[in-house]
Amino acid sequence: MCIAAFLWQAHPLYPLVILLNRDEYHNRPTRPLEWWEGGEILGGRDEMAGGTWLACSRDGRVAFLTNVREIQKLPEAKSRGDLPVRFLQSKKMPMEFAEELEKEVDHYNGFNLILVDLCSKTLCYVTNRAKEDNKFVTEVEPGIHVLTNAMLDSPWPKAQRLHNNFKELLDKCEKEELPMKEMVGKLMTNTIKDEDESMLPHIYPQKWEYQLSSILVDADTPIGRYGTRSTSALFVKATDEVDFYERHLENELWKEKTVSYRIEKTK
Repeated sequence: MCIAAFLWQAHPLYPLVILLNRDEYHNRPTRPLEWWEGGEILGGRDEMAGGTWLACSRDGRVAFLTNVREIQKLPEAKSRGDLPVRFLQSKKMPMEFAEELEKEVDHYNGFNLILVDLCSKTLCYVTNRAKEDNKFVTEVEPGIHVLTNAMLDSPWPKAQRLHNNFKELLDKCEKEELPMKEMVGKLMTNTIKDEDESMLPHIYPQKWEYQLSSILVDADTPIGRYGTRSTSALFVKATDEVDFYERHLENELWKEKTVSYRIEKTK
């Protein structure tokens, strides 16, 4: 299902910071963080459908997504994990890519997609389950944002916990360098669940929603263990240096990997 918190254009040293938990069945084949597509795209990879949940490129573009929590599903839907890959391969600006994608959104189950171009300082939010003003794409304002399995910045309790903890840690650091692994440990491993039934979204059965109500998810199901398979942290510095950290499960053991590179700006 996934949950992500990100800081956009609101820190003097970091134009973009992303923290993301990927929730999935433990038996779903997955490739860990690595360079792929000829060394141009960096991210983890879903080996079943071939897509990704978070990836970036050497030219300063980033994309990540979450699914929308819903009951009705398209039986022959296209894979949502293809969307970040398509954006990174396209070389299009976020708004341009989103406008083209709008023509085919009915072929996908519910998704939330964040598209970033750091060189043009553009970040937009795309969803095919808009509710309020029926906007398919929205340019995102600077600040802290949290994306769950509802609309961007929806006030789900787990989202509010993550937002508040993120802000508290940022306030302590102020203009200093951010401690990546410490942030992952403090923010993304929180297992507090919503004990009050009224706080749940009431989309899935109550027992299942209770299991999904923590930031870090770990649950046994009739078809296998489900939960947070990986935690990713993507820190982009104002100096164009990128640090991509991933903590992932491999054979039920947690392993770590960090890849660093510098954005290659094209003229």
